[in-house]
Amino acid sequence: MTAEQGWTIEQIPDQTGRIFVVTGANSGLGLATTRALARRGGHVVLAVRDEEKGRQAVAEITAGQPDARLEVRHLDLADLDSVRAFVDRLGTDHPRLDVLVNNAGVMAPPRSLSAQGHELQFACNHLGHFALTGLLLDPLTAGRDPRVVTVSSVNHRKARLDFDDLDGEHRYSPMGSYNRSKLANAVFGRELHRRLTAAGSPVRSVLAHPGYTATNLQWGTPTGLWRLLLGRIGNPLLAQTPARGALPQLYAATEPSVAGGQFIGPDGPAELRGAPTRARLSAAADDAETGRRLWEVSEQLTDVRFVFSAPV
Repeated sequence: MTAEQGWTIEQIPDQTGRIFVVTGANSGLGLATTRALARRGGHVVLAVRDEEKGRQAVAEITAGQPDARLEVRHLDLADLDSVRAFVDRLGTDHPRLDVLVNNAGVMAPPRSLSAQGHELQFACNHLGHFALTGLLLDPLTAGRDPRVVTVSSVNHRKARLDFDDLDGEHRYSPMGSYNRSKLANAVFGRELHRRLTAAGSPVRSVLAHPGYTATNLQWGTPTGLWRLLLGRIGNPLLAQTPARGALPQLYAATEPSVAGGQFIGPDGPAELRGAPTRARLSAAADDAETGRRLWEVSEQLTDVRFVFSAPV
């Protein structure tokens, strides 16, 4: 499968009446995704840790799109209590949900722990999104052409999951742990696809990666050499804009021809930039036994059990 040459947001079908949740929607890829979906008529819930920054993002979008349908809600993916509270509040107003975009993430911080005591990158990038997806599965099942889009990275191909040290207690490197969290995203997205398919669910699980995109990710948490390499050197030389980097996840979220289980990324050299196309998952990401094991561990660590059902 190859996307049309030069695919842009103009190819996104009309999204009027569809409800999206985008995590990390106040900046970078999340903001670009939110802006594009709103432009095509979608109602977007900006799930953000900092509500003031979320409101600033809404003001920025509505300045150019006064009719944009947007709302800001607090979500800290590194705190499972916050994930549950977000879902409870959301369900009161939106019993139906069409698309969840698991976009938010942190990159390469010094080792720290989440509210529940897990390594921060594994907790925020994977466990929080695992729990959020499971808790939103019912409203997604009721949606129209429902999808879960989980944002991974080409860096997932550099990693392996050490199930004896998922929290990096014995061995931790900032970038190595980031890569493992992105592998966990990829493993989760594929295993979710298997389970949705087996259950006859209408929900599609699709994976995406943005290539190399200049966002706050390279500046927000990396320190020392990583901040120099990623932010000061990598961004000016290699990175594309968030508007371009968001195209694969927008394609995954809206393109009618996308199938569950696919991995969408840029089609350019080294997948750094370009139009959305089918990308390659690593063998580890596509391994069913790894998927089963990560799923069971994630259920234990989050206390979230997915209930798969077909629409009534």
